[in-house]
Amino acid sequence: MKAYSIDFRQKILDTYHTEPISQKAIAKRFSVALSFVQKLLKQYRETKNITPRTDRCGVKGKLNAEQLLILAQLIEVNNDATLEELRYLLYEKIGFSVSRATIARMIKLLDITVKKNSVPFRKRHRPSSTPTV
Repeated sequence: MKAYSIDFRQKILDTYHTEPISQKAIAKRFSVALSFVQKLLKQYRETKNITPRTDRCGVKGKLNAEQLLILAQLIEVNNDATLEELRYLLYEKIGFSVSRATIARMIKLLDITVKKNSVPFRKRHRPSSTPTV
């Protein structure tokens, strides 16, 4: 969701300071959530700033750029390793553990293909029924 503009935030703040109106009524007038009005007023009281906060946007990655590079190198060297094996190898290199799901997300982020063929080629393409003679 996109943040509300500074002009819009200023209108809400001006209305709060100039009119004897409740926060709930302001929220209804501007078609926003009451919690938004409350958070905006709190932010203004504490910082004197009404710009959208960007320090909380998105989840921070578990691995930094250097650790992603280490993971890419591990995949290159151990291209047949499973996610669990990669997880263990990465733990040995960086000193902390991440989940298999995190490994999978980081591999996707790196745009590396790690598809394994667990069945030999001949067995995969054998017909399901054999003709009887």
